[in-house]
Amino acid sequence: MNRRKTAVSIAATTALGVSACGGGPTALGDDQAISNGKLTLAVVTDMSGTYSALTGKGSLEAVKMAVDDYQEKYGSDAVAQEIEVLSADHQNEPDIANTKARELFDRQGADAIFDVPSSAAALAVADLAEEFQRIYINVAAGSTDLTGSACNEYTYHWAYDTEMLARGSAATLTQRGEKNWYIVYPDYQFGQDMTAAFTTHIEANGGKVLGTDATPFPNDNFAASMTKALEIKPDVIATMAAGSDLTNFVKQYNEFGLAEAGIELAVGAMFDTDVESIGATQMSGTLYTTDWFWNQDDEAREWADDFKARLDVRPTAVHAGDYSAATQYLEAVQRAGTDDADAVAEELDGHEFEDMFARNARVRSEDHRMIHDSYLTVVKEAKDVQEAFDYTELVETIPADEAFGPPSSSCDLG
Repeated sequence: MNRRKTAVSIAATTALGVSACGGGPTALGDDQAISNGKLTLAVVTDMSGTYSALTGKGSLEAVKMAVDDYQEKYGSDAVAQEIEVLSADHQNEPDIANTKARELFDRQGADAIFDVPSSAAALAVADLAEEFQRIYINVAAGSTDLTGSACNEYTYHWAYDTEMLARGSAATLTQRGEKNWYIVYPDYQFGQDMTAAFTTHIEANGGKVLGTDATPFPNDNFAASMTKALEIKPDVIATMAAGSDLTNFVKQYNEFGLAEAGIELAVGAMFDTDVESIGATQMSGTLYTTDWFWNQDDEAREWADDFKARLDVRPTAVHAGDYSAATQYLEAVQRAGTDDADAVAEELDGHEFEDMFARNARVRSEDHRMIHDSYLTVVKEAKDVQEAFDYTELVETIPADEAFGPPSSSCDLG
């Protein structure tokens, strides 16, 4: 793929981390096609905290890559000839996410917001998308409320969610005979949702949750949870932590000797960045569910090589999801001939597609959940790792409809 660089270099940085891409007049010579004469995309993410390696500057770069590819593909025929990309660090705080997103929509004129890790922050931005009637495509948060009780006509959920992860990992391990579970989760929206979803699928497959432990977020001390697990002696201890919290949990799981005690480790949500931090030796054999991994096939690898050429690191599934979300948003703008949010939403709803991230993909008009194939995977043995981030081995592909289940009855888009 001969990806060209953006036509305009990075602009002066503001408190929002502004960068500009593209250049030239408004598309089609029509002042009404693109509002304010340019299309503005924004990435609200974690640039410095728990999820910064998983999302952060990689998510921003992935959106810029989507812009580059869109402009290269359409050239002078592009509806959006000038595209600006903005970013904001929400620091995993819902209040900060609310403030940053409001400023992006209201003062910076953002047409669409992407990424937004941390479920509480993600839900805060969803409210603003409805208020400002702008497109919001969440990639990095797992809460099913985004396409359930908190759904709205401008919010879309693009990558993984807690239901998808539970359908893959909890159901499979329980079916394999790991019947008794102990779940440790961060006490906020994502952790609560993950625990509820895992419990549902454990019990549906004949298993039992012997206990749960809500922990602070962020957290670096899981000693009490480890001690309790050694007392309860479940078949599986499951953690719903992510990022650096997951790293700390796994290290303490090994330090406290839970593996030697015959207690298997299950991880609710895991990414290559987690294995890189912890080490393949400690994580080998761990089963988990994902929606993408960088070396799953030639198309994914080609894009991952382009990403690595920019940031000197392999992309996570979130980075790939951001590229896909921004690409499909831009394609919807192109089909609609405008950045008008209602027109773009009409193009997104029901759209079927495949790209380097999403296979057998469809954007459900009922709840704005983008469904796609997901993958049950296992962390490779350390001896089989060929390079950094080469940690994932496919166990089986889970078809899109099976992976995500039916639309939520609590979502009413009118």
